[in-house]
Amino acid sequence: MELKQLNVLLADDDIDDCNFFKKALNDLPLPTDLTTVHDGEALMQMLNNETGMLPHVIFLDINMPRKNGFECLAELKQSDRLKDVPVIMFSTSNSRDAMNSLFKTGADVYIRKPGNFEQLKELIHHALPMATEKVFSNSQIKYILNA
Repeated sequence: MELKQLNVLLADDDIDDCNFFKKALNDLPLPTDLTTVHDGEALMQMLNNETGMLPHVIFLDINMPRKNGFECLAELKQSDRLKDVPVIMFSTSNSRDAMNSLFKTGADVYIRKPGNFEQLKELIHHALPMATEKVFSNSQIKYILNA
């Protein structure tokens, strides 16, 4: 089955980061539909109340108000309805302990937020197929992308 469009959900409280992400996604050669939320509580409300289609992939910032990325990831992976949605953690942190903890909880890919737009575009371009291919999400292979 060929995807007509990839539904991407971004949870990030930094408005500038959201705008850069949207621009980077629009520059990629694949059709996407981006939804953004700005805190973890809004993310979980949207996903738990959603009666329609789930996103194909979630980009999840770690440091957010009201509910952080660690808490959201744990909730996602404990939910029968949401546990199979690929999650790409997205953070400025380079902490190995944090990465290990996130992977143990169920993150599929970890991206360290880059300093420039071209790197961001490249990282998103690489991360999307890694997270959305069933081959990767059904295996124990985890990915860390650093610019």
